Amino acid sequence: MKRISAERKEAVIKKMLPPLSMSVNELMEIEGISRTTLYDWKASLFSDGEEMPNLERDAPHYLSAEAKLSVVIETIAMNETELSQYCRERGLYPQEIKGWKQACLDAQKFKLKQEREESAQAKADKQRIRELERELNRKEKALAETAALLVLRKKLSALWEDEVGED
Repeated sequence: MKRISAERKEAVIKKMLPPLSMSVNELMEIEGISRTTLYDWKASLFSDGEEMPNLERDAPHYLSAEAKLSVVIETIAMNETELSQYCRERGLYPQEIKGWKQACLDAQKFKLKQEREESAQAKADKQRIRELERELNRKEKALAETAALLVLRKKLSALWEDEVGED
């Protein structure tokens, strides 16, 4: 297995990006580097969470969530013509970007729904705690009253035994 210098690796990766946008198969034939190595290098471009690089058509499944969000943010204010141009330059499809945007919106809606549910659950928990505290206080008072009655009964029994013993 031969080692490939960092300079050569960088040069090959640049060929994958626009304006050349060469496919992995083309680079494999030209450079004599295995397909898996090229795909690994290509995947490493996106694993760092860097800004959206310019890619060929088969790249979107390699994109990290951060890169997809970056694309959505970059294209949010674009009209259809600008979006189409942007997609052609980067080898993407407008439908992919719209899907990513929808996924972002769905995730935000889910988060808001989850926060509301957690808030409602917390409110219900607080109510239940208040009810339990009231019940506990009532039972503590009843227990204290019962204990006081038992003490009085003992004193009364002791008093009556003393009176019976004196007669």
